[in-house]
Amino acid sequence: MTDIWEIYKNGSWEIPFLTFSIYAFVCVSFILYLLIVASRNKKIKRERLRNEYSAEIDQLMTSVIFNDVSFSSIKENKNFLVLFDTSFFKEVLTESIINLHKNYEGIYAQKLEQFYKDSNLIKGSFRKLKSLKWEVKCKGITELAEFNITEAFDEIISYSKARNKTLKITAINACIRLAGTKSVVYLVEHSDPIDDWTQLNIIAAFKKHDIGDTKGIELLLESQNTTVITLGLKLIKELKLTQKIPFVAQLAAKAPNTVIKYEAQSILQTLTV
Repeated sequence: MTDIWEIYKNGSWEIPFLTFSIYAFVCVSFILYLLIVASRNKKIKRERLRNEYSAEIDQLMTSVIFNDVSFSSIKENKNFLVLFDTSFFKEVLTESIINLHKNYEGIYAQKLEQFYKDSNLIKGSFRKLKSLKWEVKCKGITELAEFNITEAFDEIISYSKARNKTLKITAINACIRLAGTKSVVYLVEHSDPIDDWTQLNIIAAFKKHDIGDTKGIELLLESQNTTVITLGLKLIKELKLTQKIPFVAQLAAKAPNTVIKYEAQSILQTLTV
């Protein structure tokens, strides 16, 4: 310790230390510069490939939608098979099909759904559900819901209790799309509090998917979770479900707390008027 203290007092350590610090700073800066350049080049390359792939995919999907070309016929094209083996091409292809599916209905939408299954893009979506990254899980859930893959419902509903709020909302919205009011049964048993933001997203999902059959929404009013009861009341109010007035009246008569009682009475007045 005495020797170290003497070296420190003499100041003989200052020049080596400063020299080392400068070299270290230069090396770290150079490495960061290389990483930034590499990342930028990768993004440029991906964008160039995306544009090239998009042109190929547009032609491909036009033949699928309007010319009834099946995936088995497309597989005979060796150039397509080479592209289809790359993960980035599959990613761009899936995004393109989703965008098309959102804009088409009826037989055209069914053709896109069939292509999604025949091309095994569906397997990629299921694999995303197993990812450790929540954003990848959300992507897989969104893809499966968009193409109405009802067999994914049980797996997707398990994420409705996820800690990540975005993943939770994505899963609940997907289940509403896939099962409509049948998904309400799972909300009734939801033990975690459903915050206002999540409730707004659930209500928006019901409105967006224009679910005609509202049978079962009244079950939310029987939940042991007060936030689920509140959600049920908001759904009845926003969707103007006047046929649910008897259930709201019953809740107002024996509400678990005064807040819910006042909410139920307020909604009764709104729906009655």
